[in-house]
Amino acid sequence: MGEMANSAVEFYPKGTRGGGGGRADGTHAGGDFVVTVKELRELMELRGTDALQKIQDSYGDTEGLCQRLQSSTTDGLSGDPTDLERRGQIYGQNFIPPKKPKTFMELVWEALQDVTLIILEIAAIISLGLSFYQPPGKESEACGNASAGAEDEGEAEAGWIEGAAILLSVVCVVLVTAFNDWSKEKQFRGLQSRIEQEQKFTVVRKGNVIQIPVADMVVGDMAQVKYGDLLPADGILVQGNDLKIDESSLTGESDHVRKSVDKDPMLLSGTHVMEGSGRMLVTAVGVNSQTGIIFTLLGAGEMEEDGKEKKGKQPDGAQDKQDGGVAMEMQPLKSAEGGEVEDREKKKTNVPKKEKSVLQGKLTKLAVQIGKAGLVMSAITVIILVLYFVIDTFVIEGHAWLAECTPVYIQYFVKFFIIGVTVLVVAVPEGLPLAVTISLAYSVKKMMKDNNLVRHLDACETMGNATAICSDKTGTLTTNRMTVVQTYVGDVHHRVIPDPGQINPRTLDLLVNAIAINSAYTSKIMPPDVEGGLAKQVGNKTECGLLGFVLDLQQDYTPVREQIPEERLYKVYTFNSVRKSMSTVIKLPDGSFRLYSKGASEIMLKKCSYILDANGEPRSFRPRDRDEMVKQVIEPMACEGLRTICIAFRDLPSNPEPDWENEAEIVTELTCITVVGIEDPVRPEVPDAIRKCQRAGITVRMVTGDNINTARAIAAKCGIIHPGDDFICLEGKDFNRRIRNEKGEIEQERIDKIWPKLRVLARSSPTDKHTLVKGIIDSSIVEQRQVVAVTGDGTNDGPALKKADVGFAMGIAGTDVAKEASDIILTDDNFSSIVKAVMWGRNVYDSISKFLQFQLTVNVVAVIVAFTGACITQDSPLKAVQMLWVNLIMDTFASLALATEPPTEALLLRKPYGRNNPLISLTMMKNILGHGVYQLVIIFTLLFIGERMFNIDSGRNAPLHSPPSEHYTIIFNTFVLMQLFNEINARKIHGERNVFDGIFSNPIFCSIVLGTFAVQIVIVQWGGKPFSCAPLNVEQWLWCLFVGVGELLWGQVIATVPTERLPCLKEAGLGLEPGEEEGEELAEDEEEIDCAERELRRGQILWFRGLNRIQTQMEVVSTFKRSGSFQGAVRRRSSVLSQLHDVNTISTPSHVALSTATANTIFPAPTSQQLWLSFP
Repeated sequence: MGEMANSAVEFYPKGTRGGGGGRADGTHAGGDFVVTVKELRELMELRGTDALQKIQDSYGDTEGLCQRLQSSTTDGLSGDPTDLERRGQIYGQNFIPPKKPKTFMELVWEALQDVTLIILEIAAIISLGLSFYQPPGKESEACGNASAGAEDEGEAEAGWIEGAAILLSVVCVVLVTAFNDWSKEKQFRGLQSRIEQEQKFTVVRKGNVIQIPVADMVVGDMAQVKYGDLLPADGILVQGNDLKIDESSLTGESDHVRKSVDKDPMLLSGTHVMEGSGRMLVTAVGVNSQTGIIFTLLGAGEMEEDGKEKKGKQPDGAQDKQDGGVAMEMQPLKSAEGGEVEDREKKKTNVPKKEKSVLQGKLTKLAVQIGKAGLVMSAITVIILVLYFVIDTFVIEGHAWLAECTPVYIQYFVKFFIIGVTVLVVAVPEGLPLAVTISLAYSVKKMMKDNNLVRHLDACETMGNATAICSDKTGTLTTNRMTVVQTYVGDVHHRVIPDPGQINPRTLDLLVNAIAINSAYTSKIMPPDVEGGLAKQVGNKTECGLLGFVLDLQQDYTPVREQIPEERLYKVYTFNSVRKSMSTVIKLPDGSFRLYSKGASEIMLKKCSYILDANGEPRSFRPRDRDEMVKQVIEPMACEGLRTICIAFRDLPSNPEPDWENEAEIVTELTCITVVGIEDPVRPEVPDAIRKCQRAGITVRMVTGDNINTARAIAAKCGIIHPGDDFICLEGKDFNRRIRNEKGEIEQERIDKIWPKLRVLARSSPTDKHTLVKGIIDSSIVEQRQVVAVTGDGTNDGPALKKADVGFAMGIAGTDVAKEASDIILTDDNFSSIVKAVMWGRNVYDSISKFLQFQLTVNVVAVIVAFTGACITQDSPLKAVQMLWVNLIMDTFASLALATEPPTEALLLRKPYGRNNPLISLTMMKNILGHGVYQLVIIFTLLFIGERMFNIDSGRNAPLHSPPSEHYTIIFNTFVLMQLFNEINARKIHGERNVFDGIFSNPIFCSIVLGTFAVQIVIVQWGGKPFSCAPLNVEQWLWCLFVGVGELLWGQVIATVPTERLPCLKEAGLGLEPGEEEGEELAEDEEEIDCAERELRRGQILWFRGLNRIQTQMEVVSTFKRSGSFQGAVRRRSSVLSQLHDVNTISTPSHVALSTATANTIFPAPTSQQLWLSFP
């Protein structure tokens, strides 16, 4: 580890640093590599023509550089482990060393910063100091009854025990908190490294195309880049087709940069491929790549950084874009690494919250309300105690205040103050943030097993409130294993794959060439992993389906590709969501050109002027013929749920050479070869999953780029639509026509007329998907704001994934850009995993509610007991140390016990709670008050007539430092036992009768309840003076237990009372009042739109927004640190610039702003010129 940290501070591994760093030196250090790290770094800092010039001067051409790196442009590296290791040593490895995690002691120090704990510590220290002071005039009665009583017991010297015990219990609380944070941090590191291991990249080794983890890439690798990739290393383009890169994460310029071998071949890590494909030679990895260099600059010398950091924070728009970018990057990076975030967070403008998750908003509000009430109660307690004492001593008994008695009086005041603070400690539910964190962290860990990789913690809980899911079709609802099952060729519609003899040889030859050449060379069919299994499809699944069709026709596509390798393709128009087609031009031996094209059949047939007949001769194809074909061939195929794809070609003259940039002129007057119907079967588990969603009150909508008939057929198979239901299926065009006014602007009222019944949106563009999601979220026709989840896999789904409350990206088929924009990654691309996410989300919500129900009962009772006890008997029946113990078990342990309940299918039988539903339902309120009344009656009975019932000495009005009484011990013991049994009651929050249901499926819960009980016995029997406990006999214990078990019986009584009959109950912990929401939304609106627009153009993700959100909201120590592997680094860095704007715009106090309805980012409706052409 140390060595890595070293290499992060030096700029390159030591071996290449040497004396002069010249070539000879580099050659020596690099064994037999002729190129040094330094040279490669200098090369990668150049752009465009300068870079080309440098390559030409130093290496002749890219091929020359490739040879010097002992690699091959066609076969890549040999893949020999020793060679790979040597490259790793010389040129560095492809990851950025992580920052060290916080030590346990640092976490302890952070836990000590809690204000209430500090107050307690001070009070305890004062109490300790005063207890050693003996007033000289104690023989005289001058100090009144203040000092009487204690000395008779000979216990005066034990006065220090209470102070010490308070300090000790503070230490316990701190250690438990620190341990929780430490384990949580470990979980997050694990999660992050898991996310990074998921990240794979395609490289060529020994001529084979393989996928390797990003961290395993080395200099000299030949990497295949394609649309949607996030580049994990720097490299030089060796061969490219129509490649466009979004470099905004490095330069801040949102325009896509066209890359080509002869103009600008430099590809940089952290940038996104927005169009096209190609191969690059990796020239810099890890700390030597452009991303790594920036990271190194940020990480090197944290001490020097403070000065720079302040510069970075000034909202100075005048800085040069690039420098501003780098200076600014320090801020989010540091917070992602969790440095000393908390304190820095206070210094810098607070990180804006676009929106707290539903639960956090409600909880923060509730915690603030409870905290205020507790503060008032504790203040009143102290005032009453002080006044009572002063009046009693100086007025009624008429004592004068003597100098030597001052310490005695102060001791009393300190004691009162401690009682007040203790009331406050018990009142403040600091277990709440802990419960949320534990519950979320536990769920996230378990969700991994259910194929949900959660990237933003709060997404997990938002999912429980989801009311709508907009799902892709291909790959999510279907298996994404494409097979051609029907074809129309040579004027015949074959319902099964024809025999090769049934097709004219010329047509067959054209068909094979058109499919083999006009599909990405990365798509291929591999032999199955197991004997007799299905052949493996690698690459684009639709293309694999077509290649499979070639094999089914007993032809082979590999010889065609060998004859025309990728370098010889003359021009490629890659597939994107606007074209909905792909075309490739090749040069024929006679110098003329041939264009092959394939795409969605309706779109392609409009561009066809000819069609091949049965003899393989082209005949004219008029609009009339086209309509006929659509009716006879395409619609029947689509109604069976098949995707229809048209394959066509066109011959172009060599003289004059066509203008290749004018695509509309080139891809027209085509000759149709065939139309195929591709089947993508529905996943077997999907219909059942969709039924569960519908039962749980979630509407599933399908948004697809496919033809409407195909979409409708698949939707019916899945159960999204049922015959006879009232629903609508629309195509993108109609949808746009219906939602726009005369001026072409989108109107919310128009969307509101459509979305409630819309179930299928076909032939939709990414913009349509985004518009629909935004329309549903912004809609106000239903009283609950809709919570929308979206699934997506393509680069173009980025905006919709980001706009949605929860974005699901596909782990297998998804592009890096989609994963970046998502909150949860489905590692198996399966819709039924979404249902699991809903279950977990609801479980989180319920776990928190259970904890709340329990916590609030404890708080209400403890505060009232301490308060009234103090007012009536001048002393709290529950002592400070006892209160701290109650607080520890009730907060920390209960949150662990109740927050780790596993979910059950029953959670899917109810409707979502909705955003504005109160956190504490009427049933919960009834339980809280009901149990509170029971406990108060018992405790006050014991307090005032307990000594007579048990025939023991009364503990009331005991003088300072008197020994513990059995009377007060019984009260304390009964109180704790009632809480323990009530913890079992709290397992159910919907008024169920069987509170033991499934209790053994949660071992954590059982062990915590039993453990707490064991410790309680020890405290009562052997706690003695520190815990103010006197040992109890068996009979007294049995009575305490009896009263405790009474809680369970009383719970049954409460469950019998119908909630509706109690009009006096008011639900608490509501979401925000509608008014509050609106005001805040408006205030943030202008900045948000601007900010969102920038973020959107970058298609980046705010990896840390999730992190920062949790850090600040939960006041639970900042726990997120950057973890190792390079990809994570790249990902985080790519979002830095998007945050640039964020940090300076809105500053809201992080604990108060609870905007619950602003969506994660508000995307502006795209203007015509920016209509997402940028998003392929």
